[in-house]
Amino acid sequence: MTKMKITPEEALAYHLDPKPGKYEVVASTPMATQRDLSLAYSPGVAVPVQAIADNPETAYDYTVKGNMVAVISNGTAILGMGNLGALASKPVMEGKAVLFKRFADVNAIDIELDTEDPDEIIAAVRLMGPTFGGINLEDIKAPECFIIEQRLKEIMDIPVFHDDQHGTAVICAAGLINALELSGKRIEDCRIVLNGAGAAGIACLELLKTMGARHDNCLMCDTKGVIYQGRTEGMNQWKSAHAARTDLRTLEEAMQGADVFLGVSAKGAVTLEMVASMAENPVIFAMANPDPEITPEEAHAVRPDAIVATGRSDYPNQVNNVLGFPYLFRGALDIHARAINDEMKIACAKALAKLAREDVPDEVAMAYGRKLSFGRDYIIPTPFDPRLIYVIPPAVAKAGMDTGVARRPIVDLHAYELALKSRMDPTASILQGIHARAKAAQARMIFAEGDDPRVLRAAVAYQRAGLGKALVVGREADVREKLEASGLADAVRELEVVNAANSRHTETYKTFLYNRLQRGGFDAHDINRLATRDRHVFSALMLAHGHGDGLVTGATRKSAHILQLINHVFDAKASDGAVGVTALLHKGRIVLMADTLVHEWPEAEDLAEIAVKSARVARNLGLEPRVAFVSFSTFGYPVSERAAKMGEASKVLDGRKLDFEYEGEMTVDVALNPAAMAQYPFCRLSGPANILVVPARHSASISVKLMQEMAGATVIGPILTGVTKPIQICSVNSTVNDILNMAVMAACKVG
Repeated sequence: MTKMKITPEEALAYHLDPKPGKYEVVASTPMATQRDLSLAYSPGVAVPVQAIADNPETAYDYTVKGNMVAVISNGTAILGMGNLGALASKPVMEGKAVLFKRFADVNAIDIELDTEDPDEIIAAVRLMGPTFGGINLEDIKAPECFIIEQRLKEIMDIPVFHDDQHGTAVICAAGLINALELSGKRIEDCRIVLNGAGAAGIACLELLKTMGARHDNCLMCDTKGVIYQGRTEGMNQWKSAHAARTDLRTLEEAMQGADVFLGVSAKGAVTLEMVASMAENPVIFAMANPDPEITPEEAHAVRPDAIVATGRSDYPNQVNNVLGFPYLFRGALDIHARAINDEMKIACAKALAKLAREDVPDEVAMAYGRKLSFGRDYIIPTPFDPRLIYVIPPAVAKAGMDTGVARRPIVDLHAYELALKSRMDPTASILQGIHARAKAAQARMIFAEGDDPRVLRAAVAYQRAGLGKALVVGREADVREKLEASGLADAVRELEVVNAANSRHTETYKTFLYNRLQRGGFDAHDINRLATRDRHVFSALMLAHGHGDGLVTGATRKSAHILQLINHVFDAKASDGAVGVTALLHKGRIVLMADTLVHEWPEAEDLAEIAVKSARVARNLGLEPRVAFVSFSTFGYPVSERAAKMGEASKVLDGRKLDFEYEGEMTVDVALNPAAMAQYPFCRLSGPANILVVPARHSASISVKLMQEMAGATVIGPILTGVTKPIQICSVNSTVNDILNMAVMAACKVG
């Protein structure tokens, strides 16, 4: 798998633009009128205040407490970087807050406490208890983290969870359940060696012992060797609890005949000889970050029978905490839990293990660019599996209810699963999927406008994300100057700059173009000018001759003009079957709008073809198409000859054998709102439409730009489909990310 490269400049720019930081707080209730203010604040707010004073449980009903977690650190153990202080930990804690929201729709606020005194942290967090439904401790060094978590668990009546310990432990346990099933072993019989006696390591061993591992079968090692009964050097009470009765003294000795190795230590801590000495079908979880104790390649070189997991996303079997903490808290919050106990953690691990054994949906496999099925290279689900949100929290919630920590048990778990499904934003998994497919495709992407800094930054991002080779059309000196001005001077030698003025293919391109356009009023002089001076035509010629796999253009000129130029090289007119489809991503929904690029005023037959092409784009994106032909009229009322063609388009499709839903004509609210649609029980759509076919290009343009400007929708497109090669045309106000998304679409051949 191609490695991703992230430069310091890119990382800083990500945190700076479009606003400093990674999240903002948005009001969830109206705040527009005097009445709104009276309800939100004074005098209306006095009513829930009194209700909560009378019955504290109602705080979960009238405030955000029930879906709010505090992400708390003092910055004493930031990632693998050490003690850099509370303020320096803020980017990490903001990131954690965003992960809570992205993966489980849990609101989270980061809080950095500027103290290394455990008692001060305990006091501060306890006093904040009424604000939150749960506490996530993060990046606090051992042994203080043990003291802080244990004391807070004792004195607080909401879940307190140190993710560095228990998050790693839960995912590790999930992977181990499946690894032992594959190797035909029982946890009670296994000899387990752990290297790294810090917070994560101790939590891993504690959880595995709770699940059945035997105390003296588990050898914990630190930099001084095996932790055995009677050892005094470098010990503390947490290590002593795991001291084994053994004569073994070194990691090397401990590894002989071991069934399982768990590493939360350092790169290179495990040698080939150690792995070779392990028992048959050894399980090796080398979880040190960023580099594992031993790489899967090294381990498999001496033990092909080994099952290997690491903490890295570029190897199979990633032990990733994001598989655990969002869903643990989701389940705990939804039962108003007093704690997250061992039973809830084990339920999470077992549910994760079970999910990895189930058939993997096509869209998940597609997202990762490879077939995923339960086996040695797939023992842990992938972080972007959309089933996690509705599989893991119910298991956690049930365990919490069974063990008596639920204040408000869930009566109908099936209804709860359905509610969880509706919480999640499908757009993120769709984007993740097409990025993964693009990475697998490794397309040589032509960026036509090498004189625009946004395009150059997108080209650099495309290549550094490991998506493929970026070919930039421009002049070398100009590209260098603009990259240097963007703080990307080191990227100059990474990109391939193609200059029309000195290309060795220019004569071939001119001959092709002359043969194509000579009967269209173009003479040799015109052809020379187009092929050597117009970057859009030159880029299209590169693509037509296989000197690139996809083309992105349009960031500097209006799309209609670009399309006219591309038509010199490709057949991309309405009469050729070309269609422009724009994806609108907003509030967890994705709707495709067509035609936004090619057809000025389509008739019924054209509209039917637009629907077919749009359905193909939808399927390319992982959506099951539901097409609505939209108008100001719904099923014939009000009567209008301009609306009639939308109904006719539906009848045109009736004459074909199609495998997707369509209906029309209808207004947009009927197409998108289930309650409005329910007023027409004969409507053939099984749910809200995800493709809107509009009467004309002007209505498409107005709709897209209105959603973008007024609602803040993310716009991807127009995605050009119906052309023989992948060409994507950006809009002139595209951001770097928009241009990158269009390159990814081209790489995946969407449409």
